[in-house]
Amino acid sequence: MTITGATRLLAIIGDPVAPLRSPAVFNAAFERLGHDMAFVAFQIKAGDLECAWPAFVAMANLDGLVITMPHKEAVLPLLAALGPTAQLTHSVNTIRRRADGAFEGDMFDGEGFRDGLERAGHPPRGKRILQVGCGAAGTAIACALARAGAATLTLYDSAAARLEALTALLHAHFPETKVQAGHPDPRGFDIVVNATPLGLRPGDPMSIDASLLSPSQIVADVIPNPEVTPLIAAARAIGCATTTGRDMHEGQARLAAAYLGIKGWDV
Repeated sequence: MTITGATRLLAIIGDPVAPLRSPAVFNAAFERLGHDMAFVAFQIKAGDLECAWPAFVAMANLDGLVITMPHKEAVLPLLAALGPTAQLTHSVNTIRRRADGAFEGDMFDGEGFRDGLERAGHPPRGKRILQVGCGAAGTAIACALARAGAATLTLYDSAAARLEALTALLHAHFPETKVQAGHPDPRGFDIVVNATPLGLRPGDPMSIDASLLSPSQIVADVIPNPEVTPLIAAARAIGCATTTGRDMHEGQARLAAAYLGIKGWDV
């Protein structure tokens, strides 16, 4: 890939950025598709986004941004408009520049996760699901699972306020799905979801007790790197079917590429 003064730019912003897969995935796609585009990562600490934002707005050759933790909620007041899922979940993971130069954004974490599940042969419709983690990504995932027809959705988060807020949101918008607060005990569920950051760093504890899993269950993790987290490794050792953060990431990338107007995307 040769970068010139005419190359259009996309970027991902977050902290940390070293484990992120997006630069490699997008740049490989641009080279394969023959697009004169490049994708870079900017490490911006929590609390510094508002200070950095005017620089992104001023970069006329920057067409869009992918947003990851800890900025998915903090970016909201900086945008000119929000898409429907961003309005529902109060978080954003993809931003595009409008014709007037302003930025608008939407959220594809949840639908990307659902897409990964379904492509792996595990549609959530009619399933009993345990989800651990109710942050920005967890909120989007829970909404996508309810929208896709999950029969029951049991939620757990160590922060009671996040858990209560997500439960109320789902009750209001998805009354067909039975939603309840619970505990990180996977017994009795069809699908078990880790939507926490646990597993991202070496030495992280598991979000659930893997010894309580059974081979008939599907275990899904949102962590993209390492792809095989301790939870996924333990689930596979028991005989569970699994989907990984890579499956979710590829689903997100397909949806984000369409939103950003990248033609020919087939990842």
